[in-house]
Amino acid sequence: MKKHRIITGLIAFATLFASCDKPTENNNTSNTEKQKDMKKIAVITGEGFQDQEAYMPIGYFTNRGAEITTIGIEKAEVKSYNSDFTIKIHKTTDEVKVEDFDALIIPGGHAPSKLRKHDDIVAFAKDFYKSGKPVAAICHGPQILITAGLMDGVKATSYKSVKEEMVEAGVNFVDDAPVIDGNLITSRNPDDLAAFCKALEDKLY
Repeated sequence: MKKHRIITGLIAFATLFASCDKPTENNNTSNTEKQKDMKKIAVITGEGFQDQEAYMPIGYFTNRGAEITTIGIEKAEVKSYNSDFTIKIHKTTDEVKVEDFDALIIPGGHAPSKLRKHDDIVAFAKDFYKSGKPVAAICHGPQILITAGLMDGVKATSYKSVKEEMVEAGVNFVDDAPVIDGNLITSRNPDDLAAFCKALEDKLY
């Protein structure tokens, strides 16, 4: 029951947070038009994800009417490292294409350091970045992009413990949030989530 109340609270907060400036829908809009305008967002995550950094963007963009697909190394239920929260992985990389989505989110926690060891995950993130579509990575999320060889000369940020690795990879590190460089959005920690989600929203809508 406690776990359920906490999850419900997070989603409720994300819904309230997103609804503050939500545009009024045109009731005359057809279902076909709504479906056509629906944004599709991929979320790469896995065992050891940071709960707020996964749940908050998922809740925020679900409230915006987006379709969220969680992607990982296998279709299974994965657990947060900092709580009992879990997320079900919908698809693996061999079941999706970059063309299927409008944006990519990479939450932090312990998951990115595990996911970066899988060539298919790294390749998907690399192809997504190179497509020019928005890629939003928070906390340890940029580690996957470092492994993909994408961060040399890029202005970005991350969790403080990743700073040294970011700099070694050639990143122009900025201790601020959100940091936006082209189609890349990065943030540092859960305190940045409001700005992180808003920055991606501005890219999408």
